Parts: sequence; structure tokens; C-alpha cells
Amino acid sequence: MAENYNIDLKYTDYEDEKIEFITSGTMRSRGGITRISYDETELSGMEGCKTNITISGDRLKMQRTGKDLHGGVVMEVEEGKRYEGKYATPMGNIGLEILTNKIDMNDKKVSIDYSLSLQGLMESRNKLDIEVIEQWKRMYL
Repeated sequence: MAENYNIDLKYTDYEDEKIEFITSGTMRSRGGITRISYDETELSGMEGCKTNITISGDRLKMQRTGKDLHGGVVMEVEEGKRYEGKYATPMGNIGLEILTNKIDMNDKKVSIDYSLSLQGLMESRNKLDIEVIEQWKRMYL
């Protein structure tokens, strides 16, 4: 059964841009697989999209879907591995490449340090921290 939680997301690029927001979502774990789902907000720049995260062992898969994503975006990370995919835009697909430098996962926290390349148009090194917080605890922190 999925339980309701607050999802705290922190995105940092290594040029010091930082975005942090908290949203409501669900989490459920079964058979060694954890699934986290939440709706994106205006703060993330992807209002109207839904994000689903699946964690299995030392792999994480993030899938975003929504009307403006034209088929969705999938990002897979596993330490030391390279992922190649497509980033769908209204103008067509752009090649996406992610190299996971480091990933730390425990109970309800995930930290991912990764390098991102969009078909030679942009390259960056980024960090994404995700923490799942029980709703009642957030009220008292």
C-alpha cells in the first residue's frame, strides 16, 4: 500500500545554481523495490508533470510524464555507469547522456552526483538529493 509523504528535493549544479522544493507524494516498498511518486510544481518548472522514481538495489530510474514532455523523460542512474536516452521537446528529441559519478541510497534518502550532456548543446555536473519525510514529522521540524 502506498503511503503519503512529503518529498524534499534539492538540485544543485556545480556552478552554484540551487533549487529546493517540498511537495506531497507517495512511497511504497515491496519485494526490495521502492517506488516514489509526486506531481511536479511550478517551482520545478515542470508543473503538470508527474515523476515516478523506482529504486531497486543500487539502481534508480526516474520517469517524468506530462503533456509538455511529448513522450516523457527517463533517467537511469547506477554508480560508474553511463546512460543514453532521449529528452523529448516540442522541437523533437535531443540525445541525453548521463554518467553517474556517485550515488548514495539509504532508507528514505537518495543523493546522486552525475554529469549530464544534451547532444553537445550543454554539459553540466549536478547533484540531486531526494528525502522522503513522514508528513507528521515535517510539521514539528
